Amino acid sequence: MAETASLPLVSLPNKMATVKVLAESPGLSSIPSTYTFPKNESDKKSSVSDTEYDDNLIPVIDFSLLTSSSPEVRSIIINDLREACQKWGFFKVINHGVPEILMKEMMEECKIFFDLTEEEKGEFEGKHVLDPIRSGTSFNASVEKVFCWRDFLKVFVHPQFQSPTKPCGFREISEKYCKRTREVARELLKGISESLGLEASYIDKTLNLNSGLQLLIANLYPPCPQPDLAMGLPPHSDHGLLTLLTQNGIGGLQLQHNSKWVNVDAPPNSFLVNTGDHIEILSNGKYKSVVHRAIVNSKSTRISLAIANGPSLDTVVCPAQELIDNESQAPAYKGMKYIEYLELQQSNRLHIKSCLDRVRLLNLINI
Repeated sequence: MAETASLPLVSLPNKMATVKVLAESPGLSSIPSTYTFPKNESDKKSSVSDTEYDDNLIPVIDFSLLTSSSPEVRSIIINDLREACQKWGFFKVINHGVPEILMKEMMEECKIFFDLTEEEKGEFEGKHVLDPIRSGTSFNASVEKVFCWRDFLKVFVHPQFQSPTKPCGFREISEKYCKRTREVARELLKGISESLGLEASYIDKTLNLNSGLQLLIANLYPPCPQPDLAMGLPPHSDHGLLTLLTQNGIGGLQLQHNSKWVNVDAPPNSFLVNTGDHIEILSNGKYKSVVHRAIVNSKSTRISLAIANGPSLDTVVCPAQELIDNESQAPAYKGMKYIEYLELQQSNRLHIKSCLDRVRLLNLINI
């Protein structure tokens, strides 16, 4: 069972200073060379706002229509989900039913956590990359040559709920928040399942979502004196099925679309949702996980909160046999146990789709 799956032990390096401490250093006017990312000249030229992308605006999914009792209304929104997953791998969710006050309280608890003393946060430092509660900096400093301008808190919140003991309100608020977002994610996955021509419950049952992994990931991106040189998180795709993201009103998320980096604007009280590698695997490449990154700025602290939703840890994820049979295609990915994939990503450098590339079986150009 997923609840008893043993987590691989990948050791972390000795504690390094957080970016928050570095950013608050008196008189800091430049960043250490260890935080300087190589940049392509095309990066600046290809960045556009989603509001500038008039011919291909980022899709918006009205969650209330997905739960409608009207077959006609549901059919329309299922088609919208299909378009979003095929063309973008990303969409914004509105009218999702998670109370706005709960979303604000959760964001505030994340801020309070990052404002704890370094000693207090150090209590949750963790010893291995898959410890159920882990506070740290960058992504995986043990293998990185260049560090991310980012501090983080990662917590396993399902199937067994975990929480740091500080701040005092974190446990209660995060338990409520994660339960509500898990409900939203599972309903979205029913719609995605239908959009693939499968039964609504196919993903839920096949990937054992009753014991599915849910991760709470809070990210802190302090002001950076040289934002053009640093990176909050480099280009990557997410493991798992769906990631639901909110932020504190400060932008910084960019996604790759048609060879351009698109700046993502978030409507109030919405979720920014991206498809993960295991949607790409299950759909046999019909839907793609989206490559995205986090950039930083010189003026404001950005906090983002990502809730990652995946299969149960012991589930072997491979292309849906029904899709293979119905579309007369060969499997494009080999099966791999989710816990092994998770450990592979978390114990290496974050780099585009490097983990997904390890399970590909053929070229997907024509899929």
